[in-house]
Amino acid sequence: MNAREMAHQARYAARQMMALDSEIKASALNNIAAALLEHEAAIVQANQLDLDRSMQEGLATPLLKRLKFDVAKIKDVVAGINSLNDLPEPVGQTLLSTELEPGLELYRVSCPIGVIGVIFESRPDALVQISTLCLKTGNAILLKGGSEAIATNRILADIIANAGIAAGMPEGWLHLLETRADVNSLLELDDDVDLLIPRGSNEFVRYIMDHTRIPVLGHADGVCHLYLAEDAEEQMAISLAVDSKTQYVAVCNAAETILIDAKAVDRLLLPLVDALKARGVEIFGDEKVCQKIGCQMVTDWHTEYLDYKVSLKIVDDLDAAVEHINRYGSGHTESIVTPDANQARRFMLMADAGNVFWNASTRFSDGFRYGFGAEVGVSTGKIHARGPVGVEGLLTYKYKLFGHGQRVADFSSGEKAYTHRSINRQSPF
Repeated sequence: MNAREMAHQARYAARQMMALDSEIKASALNNIAAALLEHEAAIVQANQLDLDRSMQEGLATPLLKRLKFDVAKIKDVVAGINSLNDLPEPVGQTLLSTELEPGLELYRVSCPIGVIGVIFESRPDALVQISTLCLKTGNAILLKGGSEAIATNRILADIIANAGIAAGMPEGWLHLLETRADVNSLLELDDDVDLLIPRGSNEFVRYIMDHTRIPVLGHADGVCHLYLAEDAEEQMAISLAVDSKTQYVAVCNAAETILIDAKAVDRLLLPLVDALKARGVEIFGDEKVCQKIGCQMVTDWHTEYLDYKVSLKIVDDLDAAVEHINRYGSGHTESIVTPDANQARRFMLMADAGNVFWNASTRFSDGFRYGFGAEVGVSTGKIHARGPVGVEGLLTYKYKLFGHGQRVADFSSGEKAYTHRSINRQSPF
C-alpha cells in the first residue's frame, strides 16, 4: 500500500473515529499497554537489530542513545499510556455556550482534527506516544520514523494498530510510512491529511513547510538555556545546571548553553565547570570563559549538541541574557536561577519561548511531566499549539447551534433581538 492509499484509508477511519465512545478508546489504550508488555522480548530483539546495524553504519552516539528501546523504555511508555488513559475524555467537551435568543443556543465543542501525519526522529518511544495520543483524541495517524529504527517501528506499529482494532478501532486508524518517497507523497496529500507535525532541525521543518499545502505544526531543534543570575544560590545553580545538561543529553529539552551573570562569575564559574566535567561534559565557551578555564571557543551559539557538551557564556545582566536567548534560542525552553521574584518575572515575560522556568531544570519541559499523558512533540511556533503538544494540541472545535425553527429574517427585520447571553451549559450532544 502506497502513501496515497494509506491516507485515503486513514481519512475513512478518521470519520469513524469522530463518533467513537470513550469506552472503546479506553479499552484500546489498555489493550495496547498490555500488548507492549506481552511482546516485550520481541520488541527488544527488533531494537537490537536496529542498534547493531546503526553501530556498523557509524550512527552518532547521541542518536544511538535515542534509538535504544529496552525493557525500561517499554515500561516507561506503558506508564505513559496508563497516565494518558486516566485523563478525562477530551472530545465533545463544551468550551463555550451562548444563548442567541431563548430557544436558540450556540455551543463550541472540542473535536478531533482528523488525519495527522507525524515525521519523527530515531526514537521508538515517540511512535508509542504519538499513536496513543492520536487515539485518545480520535485522530487517525500516519507515522514516519527514522530509518535507523525501521525494525523497531515496524513491530511497534503492528502491535499498536492491531491491539487498537481488537478493541473496536477502525481498520486503517494507524499507518507506518517507511521511505523518503512516502514522505514526498505525504506532502502532496492535502485532500486527506489535515495536519503535519515534523520533528527535527529548523531546516527540516522549514523544508516541510515550503513543500506542502498541509498546515504544519513545527517541532524544531532544542537550543535551551539556563541563566544563572547574579544572586543565584550556588548549590541550586550547580544542581540545576548538572540536571539540565546531563540527566539525559540526547533530548531536545537538555540545556545546550549556560549563561552566567558577570557579577556571579567569581563564585560560580569554577564550581560549575568542575561539576560538569565530573559528569563527563566537554566545555565550550566565549572568550572570557576560555581565558579563565582554558577551553575551545564556541563557533555557533545556535548549536544543539545532544551530547555531553555545553556552551558557557558570561553576560552582563538579565537583559543581556534575554537578548542572547531570543537571538540564538529555538523557542523551546529557557530557565532562570535566582531568588528574586522580580527578576524571574522579567525573565519569564521577556524570554520568547514556549516554556519559561524559574529555579527548575529545563528537563521538566515534557508532556508526560506536565501531566498531558504524553506528547507528539514540542511546538516552537506560536499558532494553534505551543510548548509540549499533548491532548489539547491535537483537538480543534466545531460550533453547534440548537434551534426551534428560528430564521435570520426575523432578526434582520427587528422583530427579534439577540440576547447573546452566556448560559454556562453543556452541549446536549
